[in-house]
Amino acid sequence: MRLGLALPVVERDGSPPGAGTYVEGARRIEAAGFDSAWVFDALGRGFLLPDPFVALAAAAVATSRIELGTGVLQLPLRAPIELAQRVATTQLVAGGRLVLGVGAGSTEADFAAMGAAYEQRFTTFGRHLRALRALLAGDEVDGRRLPPWPAVQGGPPILVGSWAGSRWIPTAARELDGWIGSGARSSWALAEQGISRFRAEGGRRAVLTNVATAMTDEPSPDGPDDPVELRGSAETIAARLHRLAGLGFDDVVMVVRDHRPEALTALRVTWPRD
Repeated sequence: MRLGLALPVVERDGSPPGAGTYVEGARRIEAAGFDSAWVFDALGRGFLLPDPFVALAAAAVATSRIELGTGVLQLPLRAPIELAQRVATTQLVAGGRLVLGVGAGSTEADFAAMGAAYEQRFTTFGRHLRALRALLAGDEVDGRRLPPWPAVQGGPPILVGSWAGSRWIPTAARELDGWIGSGARSSWALAEQGISRFRAEGGRRAVLTNVATAMTDEPSPDGPDDPVELRGSAETIAARLHRLAGLGFDDVVMVVRDHRPEALTALRVTWPRD
């Protein structure tokens, strides 16, 4: 199982991000031995997150090994042809290390901010997903094409983020490159349900993202109905990582507040490298 880390959204002292936040954050993640760095997507919730592709492009030029992922991008809020351009450009800059996690979205405020129809998000998601894949392959959509550069022909791996009971899990397993679940927005029981459905459909890569993580004296609860968190001693975190690996997850993406190099290294050694 691989370990990823969300890019920092503030400086190490908690102050707002500066010019080097994403570049230096990505360098620290790679130097600590993590396998990937990820960004999230929020537009109408009263706080500012970085543009996912700008942040990943900055991370790409500062690193050479780690994967760079969106976990997840709300597809109904973007025009497919513009998104295809941004994806192809980021994939090119990243040297093929981009992983595109996409979803239908579940926060109504984001749709209101963009003037998009929340009730139609699943229909829009399916339509935009088909269009995006076609454009990245160089096909025509509504009379328009974006012939991709040879280095990005076909686009990056695409994973679908969804709830455990979502109708999109079979699509993620049979037609795409994987499935993304959320630790913060599901429980241990739901995470197990989701990965079981995905594996039963023959799915390949399964990622659990947005997993709150911290070295603390008191462990967070981990009952069936509790959110999936990695809070506690190094031994507790290691045991919970073993539990997630046993369920069948291929990647776990941690969200931490402490991005000091020594703190990241301490987290990384809780799980052996593949």
